[in-house]
Amino acid sequence: MPDAAPLEPGDPRALGQYEVIGRLGAGGQGAVFLGKAPGGEYVAVKLLHAQMANDPAARARFTREVSAAQKVEPFCTARVLEADVHGDQPYVVSEFIDGPSLHDVVAHDGPRSAEELERLAIGTATALAAIHEAGIVHRDFKPNNVMLASDGPRVVDFGIARTVNSQESAVTATGMVVGTPGYLAPEQLTGAPLTPAVDIFAWGATMVFAATGQSPFEADTLPVIINRILNEEPDLSALPAGPLRDLIGRCLSKDAGLRPPAPQLLLNLLGAVGAAPAGQAAGQEELLNQGTRIASQLPPPPPVPP
Repeated sequence: MPDAAPLEPGDPRALGQYEVIGRLGAGGQGAVFLGKAPGGEYVAVKLLHAQMANDPAARARFTREVSAAQKVEPFCTARVLEADVHGDQPYVVSEFIDGPSLHDVVAHDGPRSAEELERLAIGTATALAAIHEAGIVHRDFKPNNVMLASDGPRVVDFGIARTVNSQESAVTATGMVVGTPGYLAPEQLTGAPLTPAVDIFAWGATMVFAATGQSPFEADTLPVIINRILNEEPDLSALPAGPLRDLIGRCLSKDAGLRPPAPQLLLNLLGAVGAAPAGQAAGQEELLNQGTRIASQLPPPPPVPP
C-alpha cells in the first residue's frame, strides 16, 4: 500500500464509489486522500475544504482546475476518473501516480545525471507540449508538480491553470502574485497577460533545479528573487556544456518572444539526442509519441523516505 497518513476525525470514509483510506497531504484549499476504487486500484482524491465549499470564488477555482486537467492528454498528467464540482463538498478523483516528485528526489538523492537530465527534459517538454496543445497554460510548473512515475514524468496540479486565450494576469487586485517564487516568468511579476511562454520559463528553471539542486534565481528573500528574475541573467555554468544548456538559456530569456514554443523545444531536445522524427515537418502527434517513448526510458526514481 502506498504511504499515507491515517485519516483524521471528520475525514470522509468514502466519496462516490471510492473508499477513502488515508491522507496524502493538505493545503489551503483542500486535502488530498489516498483512495481505492471498487476494482482495488489506488486513486488520489482531492476534496475542497468544507469552509471553502460556500465560497463561490473557491468553487470556481476548483472547477477550473478539474476542467483543465480533463482537457489534457492523460499520458502526461494524473488522469481524472470522476469529479463532483456541484455537490455540498466538491471533490475530484484522479489516477494515483506511484512515484515521488522531482523536488523530493533531488532533495533526497541529489542532482540528476546528464543522461537523466536529458530524458527528464524530453519528458517534461512533451507534457508541456500536450498541455499547451489542449489550450491550457499551467502557470505553476515547478519541481513539486513534476511526478516521476515509472512510465515517465507527469505534470500535476492545475489549480491556477488558465486557458491560453485568458487575459488574466498573475497579479491579483490586491497586488499578490499567483505562482511559486523562483519559477515565475518576468511577465508574471509585471502583470502582463500570460501566454504559454510562462511555462517554458518555468521549465527552464525546473531543469536547472534538477541539474543543480536549486532554482537559478535562488535567494533568501522574495525581493531578491524577484530582482534576479527581472534584472539578472541566470548562472548556468554548473550545467554540462552543450545543446541542452543552450536551450535552457533560451527558455530563461526575459523576453517571452525569444523563448521557443513547447513543440519547437521538444523537437530541439529530440534532435540533440538523435531522436527527432524523420522528415522536415514532424506533426504534433508524432512529436508527442517520440517524446513519450524517450521519457519512458528514464531509470526508476530512487526511493524517497516518507
